[in-house]
This record gives sequence, structure tokens and C-alpha cells, in this order.
Amino acid sequence: MSQQIFIITGALFGMLSIIFGAFGAHALKKILSEDQLKSFETGVKYQMYHAIVLLVLGCNQEFSTPAMYWFFTIGIVLFSFSIYGLILSDAKGKKLKFLGPITPIGGLLFVIGWLLIVLRAW
Repeated sequence: MSQQIFIITGALFGMLSIIFGAFGAHALKKILSEDQLKSFETGVKYQMYHAIVLLVLGCNQEFSTPAMYWFFTIGIVLFSFSIYGLILSDAKGKKLKFLGPITPIGGLLFVIGWLLIVLRAW
């Protein structure tokens, strides 16, 4: 997997986390409860953390693996984007409950991605 793919994906997710964070802090602040806003912010934070991981891995091509890329990328989509969907749908009064079980799957993918880094370093 090319260095470019890691860096582009990480940069896009990082950019989106800034946009979503600003959207949450400004537009959604009036719509969401404090708990909903905290959950939304959790999705944004985890998206940014793992975008940075993708950038770091992209800058170390000899160390990174395609599996790391996929675990972190799919983890971001499942974890953060399911949180966004849950919170926004709940705010509109039509909570998409099927997204609830998807969030921990994304979290598990993050854990596996980190484990892959540990095993590679070992």
C-alpha cells in the first residue's frame, strides 16, 4: 500500500474532523443536549486521533502495513460516523438504533490496529 494512500486518507479524515468539530461547536450547540454534544465530540476526537495515526504510518512506509491502514480507516468510519449518525438522528427524534452496535465494532478495529503496531514493533 502506498505512502500516498495513508497520507491522503489521514489528511482527509483530519480535515473532516475539523469541519465536524466546528459544526458541532457552532451549529449543533443550539440543537443538541450537553450529553449529545459530548458524544459527538468523542466521535470527532477519535477521528482526529486516528487520522494522525494514519499520517504517521504514511510517513513510515517501511513500518506500516495494509492491515494497519484498513483497521484504522474502517474503524474511523464505523466508530466516529456511527456516533454522528446516532446523535444527529436522535436530535431529529428518529434515532437510528441499528447504528448503536456498529460503534463498538469500530472501537474493536481501533484496538486491533494498535495491536498490529505493537506486534510490528516487537
